Amino acid sequence: MTAVELIQSYYAAFNAADMEAFLALLDDEVVHDINQGQRQVGKAAFADFMVHMNRCYREQLTDIVVMASADGQRAAAEFVVHGEYLASDEGLPAASGQRYVLPAGAFFEIRANKVARVTNYYNLNDWTAQVGG
Repeated sequence: MTAVELIQSYYAAFNAADMEAFLALLDDEVVHDINQGQRQVGKAAFADFMVHMNRCYREQLTDIVVMASADGQRAAAEFVVHGEYLASDEGLPAASGQRYVLPAGAFFEIRANKVARVTNYYNLNDWTAQVGG
C-alpha cells in the first residue's frame, strides 16, 4: 500500500465510523498531536480520544486531497469537515446539535505501512463561531 492509499484508507475508515479498521492503520506507538491541544502517544490513547470525539461529534470528511513525499514517509491531507456537535465538550460552548463546516488538514509520518504520527489542524475560532460560542 502506498502512503497515499494508506491515508485514503484512514479517512475511508473514519467516514465509515469503522473504528476497528481505523485503529488498525495506526502504529502501536502512534504520536497524535491534537489541534491546539496536547500530544498523546500510543494506540490506546488514540482509541480513547476517538471514543470521546465520537460521543461529542458526528463528522464526515469531504473533498479529501492526499499528498505524499517521494519516499512515502510523510503525507499530508486537506479536507472539509461536515459535523454535528452532539454533546458538550469541556471548555467549549454547549452542544445542541449545531452543524458546522470547517476546512482542516493533517500531517502524517508513516512507518512500516502504518500511521506513526498524525498532526491535525483546523481553525478553532471558526468552529466556535459556527456553533454559537
